[in-house]
Amino acid sequence: MKIQTIGSGSSGNCYLVEDSSTAILLEAGIKFDKVQKALKFQTRRVKGVFVTHEHGDHSKYTAEYLKNGLNVYMTPGTKDALKLNHHRLFTLKYRKTTRIGSLVIMPYETQHDVAEPCGYLVKSDDGSKLLFATDTYYIKYKFPEVTHMLLEVNHDYDYMQGRVDSGALHPALANRIMKSHLNLENAIKYLKKCNLNQLKEIHLIHISKDNGLRNRFKDEIQKVTGVPVKIAGAE
Repeated sequence: MKIQTIGSGSSGNCYLVEDSSTAILLEAGIKFDKVQKALKFQTRRVKGVFVTHEHGDHSKYTAEYLKNGLNVYMTPGTKDALKLNHHRLFTLKYRKTTRIGSLVIMPYETQHDVAEPCGYLVKSDDGSKLLFATDTYYIKYKFPEVTHMLLEVNHDYDYMQGRVDSGALHPALANRIMKSHLNLENAIKYLKKCNLNQLKEIHLIHISKDNGLRNRFKDEIQKVTGVPVKIAGAE
């Protein structure tokens, strides 16, 4: 399974995931023309776009993707929040699978301050399996035999608290971040509970440039998992 980050962070999110025969996009927070350039104008090979929730950095350009012939998938709550209707827009139910070519995609519940957010588990017929978890302050499920992760590690609690104490970060904003995004501490706790025997690599996504140290995140996650860790982008 190959992963390409087109955008990651509060300015916009979009990730290409593909096996040897099928490609999909996760999130629609990047302008379509930028996606075209990233894919060398081969967007026809994208068989579906899967959106996690209605916040603009994840969904802002959904209408553009639809207009340009891409099928888009999301939960009913996200669809209603975006007020979108289109013949290429499809809704998904939590823990119900959808097959797109050689990929089977399953949405699962996440914890965020929106209508009906989800993460995605993407399984290929070749046996690889991707966990996509973003904009959630914890992950409810442990999935077996995951080979790849696109994992949000947004902030470091202690580092962010130091910014609050110094007056650099408003307490209300810090509280909102802690209740809607995965921090380093909770990410490590989650990984320690999982069976990582099949894990090959982790891409760290949606990293805050102000509330954490990117290299520390990489080092700590690598220490826990023993697999290559890549920084996908920063806010």
